[in-house]
Amino acid sequence: MPNLDLPILVVDDAKFSSTIIGKTLKLAGYRDIRFANSAAAALKMMEQRHVSVLVADWLMPEMDGLQMAGRVRQLDEQINHYTYIILLTAREGVQALAEAFDKGVDDFIYKSDMNKQLLPRIYAADRIVDLQNSLLIANQLLVDNNRELEAKNIIDLQTGLGNQRFANQKLAGNLVHSESRGGATSYLLLGIKNWHQIRSNYSYTVQEEILLGIARRLRHLIRPLDTVCRISESQFVVIAHFNNIDHCTSSCYRRIHDGISLKAFKTTAGFISVQAGTSVCAVNSEQTLPKAQDVERSALNKLQYSYDTGTISISRWKSEPKETA
Repeated sequence: MPNLDLPILVVDDAKFSSTIIGKTLKLAGYRDIRFANSAAAALKMMEQRHVSVLVADWLMPEMDGLQMAGRVRQLDEQINHYTYIILLTAREGVQALAEAFDKGVDDFIYKSDMNKQLLPRIYAADRIVDLQNSLLIANQLLVDNNRELEAKNIIDLQTGLGNQRFANQKLAGNLVHSESRGGATSYLLLGIKNWHQIRSNYSYTVQEEILLGIARRLRHLIRPLDTVCRISESQFVVIAHFNNIDHCTSSCYRRIHDGISLKAFKTTAGFISVQAGTSVCAVNSEQTLPKAQDVERSALNKLQYSYDTGTISISRWKSEPKETA
């Protein structure tokens, strides 16, 4: 059964479309429906009370649906919530859809077929957003519990991520796994170049908000089996396994690097941008197994080059090939 108390926000500068959508939803029994005639008005409403499903027109003046989607995702990160975003569009074609999905849009309704598509899309959104927010709540509970465990010496208390010790253990385990099962271990080091400036200009509370924002965003950007840790005040790592070292390319890591560098973090002091540097050390299973500390040192040595050039610095561990019988 659908949740008829599902909080829904409809955003459209055309009153006619909003009226049709509102009438259809009310006839279906939905009770918590709000309306806004601009993206700016909608964002203010969402800051006052979050919604589960956002239905917005793609083409709106001042701020269109795609731009709004980006702002909604930033708001979601701030409050540890997920909003299911549906865009109303007359545009068709793979390129348009790919662009929108990349911006964080979940689904589409074509205006030419809105009467048939609206309710099935809302029913699907209801199921998905409930599951997603249940997972976020469960994850937050796990983070909170981790802070209270005796094993907190492997947990970074500010972000709930693993700390340097945990990262070292995880990297060592991944190297052994790659050696025995094949593939490659990837160690991505992400440093915040302007952290000293942030510390000088903002309070400890704002600094903590930025760190929590980075931690949450990295969790969204990595794959489910990857590991993200905070190893120092201004450095994070992502430890991953790839089936082949040839997959360890700059395009593979671009999503993580750009996700931190190109999207500002919302804080009580306003939106604050961070300047990230990313260096990667990849280890092939065909090489002699290095120590975890050696891989960490290799990535750290390349981080300054990433700061200086603004590029993702990738190095492959060089050692003698394994001897074969």
